[in-house]
Amino acid sequence: MKVLTGLDVLTKDKALQKEFTGNVALLCHNASVDGTLTHATIRFQEMFGPRFIKLFGPQHGFSTDVQDNMVETDHVVHPHFNIPVYSLYSETRIPTDEMLADIDHIFVDLQDVGCRIYTYIYTLTLLLDKCADKDIQVVVLDRPNPINGIDIEGNLVEPEFESFVGLHPLPIRHGMTIGEVALMHQKIWAEEKAMLKIIKMQGWKREMFFEDTGLPWLLPSPNLARAESTITFPATVFFEGTQLSEGRGTSQPLEIVGHPKIEPFSLYKNHFASKIKTSKLKGFVLRPITFLPTFQKHGNTVCGGFQIHVTHRSTFRPWRVGQFIMRELYHLLGNDFQWKNPPYEYSYTQNPIDVINGTDKVRHWIEKNGDMESLGSLENLSDYRQQFINIKLY
Repeated sequence: MKVLTGLDVLTKDKALQKEFTGNVALLCHNASVDGTLTHATIRFQEMFGPRFIKLFGPQHGFSTDVQDNMVETDHVVHPHFNIPVYSLYSETRIPTDEMLADIDHIFVDLQDVGCRIYTYIYTLTLLLDKCADKDIQVVVLDRPNPINGIDIEGNLVEPEFESFVGLHPLPIRHGMTIGEVALMHQKIWAEEKAMLKIIKMQGWKREMFFEDTGLPWLLPSPNLARAESTITFPATVFFEGTQLSEGRGTSQPLEIVGHPKIEPFSLYKNHFASKIKTSKLKGFVLRPITFLPTFQKHGNTVCGGFQIHVTHRSTFRPWRVGQFIMRELYHLLGNDFQWKNPPYEYSYTQNPIDVINGTDKVRHWIEKNGDMESLGSLENLSDYRQQFINIKLY
């Protein structure tokens, strides 16, 4: 049976629609479609007519056409729907009083990717914080965690490294749907509670990856055009904190990593083949490749590197695999390996790799050539797992 998203449930339930009697706004993006590939804005116009008065977009924009970090989106009036589209990745990431004026219900329909570094969950929690002292109901139309709702992996964000890629003490793979993130925010992190309603999915099971849902995949950001990329994302996103390419400007972004000084076939044969065996990491094949980024890092320069092919999703541990590859390349490339300089996601002083990791301990582990056991000791997830158990909706 195909999963019904929160949007599908709402559009099929006339009685539920009648619960929302006031003016309606929608925070959404390119991937906000129902099971027929009809965009949420069209459905909202059908359901609410002239009471549908405003749109909001997250990072990458309502149209999901903006490529990179800290590239902001303008506020516009939509040329078809003729209502304002406010950007929550602009001069502000928190909606202003003016933006929220005259709204009674603001719906949130965003496809998350299950990784702490993806910013849409923070757009949601900042919205909840802003609406806590307002007579505005926040309604989350829930969607699948595409990398399943069971596996939890990676270190927690430390308070001194909080940022827009880590506002809350979450691990890299948090295991929650976006609706569950909203619920955890209200129960644990929020100082004041907003009026929150979650419209749950039907048919979603925690063990599902996105391909198991029967739903169409539309890119939720410009470099995640394939559902398969969400599985490697928690491994490759860390390379944003380096001068190595994570594949932006290619047709396989966030599935590949590389650098102009890498000769991949000899490096794989003479080093990685044996290192992977002794690492005990499973569920993937590291394939030597060459590629040519057309923009961003090393644009129009041939790079050597590797593509991560996930062969067994249930045993693949992307956080560990990404840090393992990072550690090896740090020591193999020597001076050709460089950490990225600030700023990164509005953090202007801290090392970007520490901002992404939510700690400096992982960078120190890499630089000291630490072993996999000591990397695992950085996870410390027992308290989080208990919080997770207490908020699960499915």
